[in-house]
Amino acid sequence: MQEKTGHLDSPVREQRKTYMPFKSFKRWKLLVFDIFCFAFVCATLLLADSIFGEVSVAVSDYLTLSSILCVTVTLCRICFRVYGNVWRYASFDEYLFASLADVCGGIVGALLCWFLHSHLPLWYSVAIVASFSVGAHVARFCYQHLYRISTKDKNVSKIGVAIVGAGTVGVTLAEELTYSHKSHYVPLCFVERDHKKIGSRLLGLNVYEENGKVFEHFDRLGVKEVFVAIDALDNESMKAIVDFYEPSGRKIKIYDFPFKDNLTQEPTKRSMREVSIEDLLFRRQMNFDKSAFSTYYADKTVLVTGGGGSIGSELSRQIAKLAPKKLIIVDIYENNAYEIEQELRREYGANLDLCVEIASVRDTKRLEHIFATHRPQVVFHAAAHKHVPLMEHSACEAIKNNVFGTKKTADMAEKYGAEKFILISTDKAVNPTNVMGASKRMCEMVIQCRTDSETSFAAVRFGNVLGSNGSVIPLFRKQIEQGGPLTITDKRIIRYFMTIPEAAQLVMEAGAMAQRGQLFVLDMGKPVKILDLAENMIRLSGYTPYEDIEIKEIGLRPGEKLYEELLMQTEDLTATSNDRIFVETDRPFSREEIDRRLDLLWEASMAMQEGAGTDVVKVAMKQVVETYKDPEEVNRDAYKAPEFRMQEQAELSKI
Repeated sequence: MQEKTGHLDSPVREQRKTYMPFKSFKRWKLLVFDIFCFAFVCATLLLADSIFGEVSVAVSDYLTLSSILCVTVTLCRICFRVYGNVWRYASFDEYLFASLADVCGGIVGALLCWFLHSHLPLWYSVAIVASFSVGAHVARFCYQHLYRISTKDKNVSKIGVAIVGAGTVGVTLAEELTYSHKSHYVPLCFVERDHKKIGSRLLGLNVYEENGKVFEHFDRLGVKEVFVAIDALDNESMKAIVDFYEPSGRKIKIYDFPFKDNLTQEPTKRSMREVSIEDLLFRRQMNFDKSAFSTYYADKTVLVTGGGGSIGSELSRQIAKLAPKKLIIVDIYENNAYEIEQELRREYGANLDLCVEIASVRDTKRLEHIFATHRPQVVFHAAAHKHVPLMEHSACEAIKNNVFGTKKTADMAEKYGAEKFILISTDKAVNPTNVMGASKRMCEMVIQCRTDSETSFAAVRFGNVLGSNGSVIPLFRKQIEQGGPLTITDKRIIRYFMTIPEAAQLVMEAGAMAQRGQLFVLDMGKPVKILDLAENMIRLSGYTPYEDIEIKEIGLRPGEKLYEELLMQTEDLTATSNDRIFVETDRPFSREEIDRRLDLLWEASMAMQEGAGTDVVKVAMKQVVETYKDPEEVNRDAYKAPEFRMQEQAELSKI
């Protein structure tokens, strides 16, 4: 969550604005001041020489020398962009460049005088330039110091903060907070773990050690909030910082990039934001090699079904960055499709050939028209019903939309010569306990059987996506806004998480390397206990769990299991060039066998529509997906699962 003040007015950024000599009246005044300063220095030295000098110099020669030096030094200062600096924020670099300009100007002036056969000794030139340079620097430094004093007086009404991290990032933040007129904060101290910095002073602020006594300093100084300004901060370090400062009752914020784009590595500006739950999920961010797949999508026609959804829209964003020949977004929900269309048109305009088609993947004729018109070379199939409890109640819709929607889209891709078809799957397809998971497993089987096709079919399977529509984190946020309680199905439940950009980039990299019938899976890292997730989100919102906001256990939902199984079974997986992407070795069924199973599912879904009940679909699903089990059976033996053993070891390690 970004601060309302947005990006602070950095003095560094202010100095990097396009240099326009003397466009500003202030710069003209500074030039005139320097000329008067130069004249004053020359007059003072001439007077001193006439009083204390043993040999009187010719006034005409002295005036000629002074005039030449004034012109050359001024021109060098203009060339070195000295008058483009904002001196109230000047650092060592600005003073150094001004000194170099003066030295160069003095050398050029002295050489000119030598060519003009000046009779004055060289030390006159050195004395004039050195005295002027010192005087000009002292004047600027006094102005800078007076400005800082006046700024500190204005900071009395601002919110006092402590900055964790006394490195480059922390010092930059302190300067921005101190000198920006838009800032509502003022830094009062630094906090560090590096013993080389502890006890020193930076920008006039003390650097304290991060220990139990630091809160006493906070109370004495009036620190209200804690700003974390550490470069390359990982999740575990962030969690340790939050755990340390949370008991103080002060709000914790992070000075970080609003979004780290691992695909394009586009430069972004740091800004102040709230610590999010994504910062605390104990898993390292995946690093993607852009060169591994960016060239594959360039100048290709790419179609994304479900392109308005969480994964589909992020796929569309990432593909648009890679200069495709054409991008086609297909979605049944026009509002989401419209939003991503407007976003991409604002971002890329005429540089992106974009087409949005409102259509259902169930509609064969509509799909055929889209494929015949656009002839996509790459198809990402993200359209699906994903909500477990809803699909338990409306199982026939999961069959029609997920299974047969996938089949129809795959048929069109095959018929119209697509190079690749990538199915977006889920970890719930692993030994499923619900209709949704079983339907996605059947989708995998549908595309895996097409090993004889000229189109390369593949599936990418991953876990829960942070912030996606219908996921637990947006639900918890809404419940916190309403004052609670937070509802969890079971306090023992654990899940794997990944970010939306990670998921999209994984799919794209897997799609580029995909061959016929492959099933890609991801090493999801450590499992997260949903109870810990709920407690952390309450604390990050400034409340105390079980005191300010309750956490209520409501029981497992229909078809839900306590844990999602590990996607890592090393004996069944083959490594790829990405150390966190694997290929599962799975014997595909024949097309004839898949068609027979599809017939069973279709008959069951039709029977349910005619009033036969949900059980008829579940019975048929167990016949076609042998790994489909009742949730009661799986949850009863949950303690045997390696995921639960990992969680127990993690809990014991905390003790």
